[in-house]
Amino acid sequence: MSARFDVVAVGHAIVDVLAHVNDAFLVDHGIAKGAMTLVDAFRAEALEHAMSKRVEASGGSAANTTVGVASLGGKAGFIGKVRDDRLGDVFRKEIHRTDVAFDSSSAKDGLATASCHILVTPDGQRSMNTFLGCASALDAADMDAKVIGDTKILYVEGYLWDTPGAKAAIRQGIAHAKAAKRKVAFTLSDPFCVGRWRDEFKALLKSDVDILFANEAEIKALFETEHFDEAFQAMRSWRGTAALTRSAHGSVCLDANDVHILEAEPVAKVEDTTGAGDQYAAGFLYGLARGLPLGKCGRLGGIAAAEVIGHLGPRPHTSLKALAAKAGLN
Repeated sequence: MSARFDVVAVGHAIVDVLAHVNDAFLVDHGIAKGAMTLVDAFRAEALEHAMSKRVEASGGSAANTTVGVASLGGKAGFIGKVRDDRLGDVFRKEIHRTDVAFDSSSAKDGLATASCHILVTPDGQRSMNTFLGCASALDAADMDAKVIGDTKILYVEGYLWDTPGAKAAIRQGIAHAKAAKRKVAFTLSDPFCVGRWRDEFKALLKSDVDILFANEAEIKALFETEHFDEAFQAMRSWRGTAALTRSAHGSVCLDANDVHILEAEPVAKVEDTTGAGDQYAAGFLYGLARGLPLGKCGRLGGIAAAEVIGHLGPRPHTSLKALAAKAGLN
């Protein structure tokens, strides 16, 4: 069935504020290394003033994935909420610049546009401090049935599950996708998020989700095990399509008929792991949307992830389409 979009993603519309810091900075400011922590507007402002040599860029997990899809030459759209303020303008202009369709209306009042202060330590680990702002105000009315019905894959960011209105929006979006006989992809987003919503996420897998993305910590949290192999076997019994990422150990891709264990793509130097999972999802989803075999989808994901961890920021600096062609994955 033809479609206008390869992928439409639903997620938090966030502007990232990034800076390199040392471990002492994290200790001084009481920041949990390698974790995503929700903060209020006051805390976000305080961190911004403490960060030197900041880089400001449009971000958000699902939005980053759509940019990766576009960089591969795919057709992508994004659904999210921004405010009619400076950061809202930054987000809208940057995502349009990447050829991703973003037609969601701006909020006229209420909380400001969301921001995420990302602190990158010398080992490449990122510690995220997220002010959700109006991004969490996404609701069912924002789900455009026409847009969702005109995409091959609807991709949903698990972080949204923390807000009742956004959760209702996800359910509405999934209903639109199912009515149009489209595929639904879901990312677990964060092991702490999994811990809060484990039973509901498992229910989604049984009834609504066709494609699942998770890193090793997230999939182990979902099945409450300390062993990746046990989580992997649990996923095999699910019979859907899954991409399980394992950082330097590569990834495991599986569906009802096939399993591929893939090594990580080579990287000269890891600068910043921000966006690695987002870009892996971009490559994998693009491959699925274009009908590529499972193993090639995983390779595309690995290539996209390798590109983004080689520099500061969560989005590609080099054409992923060119990198895919160089690898023979046209």
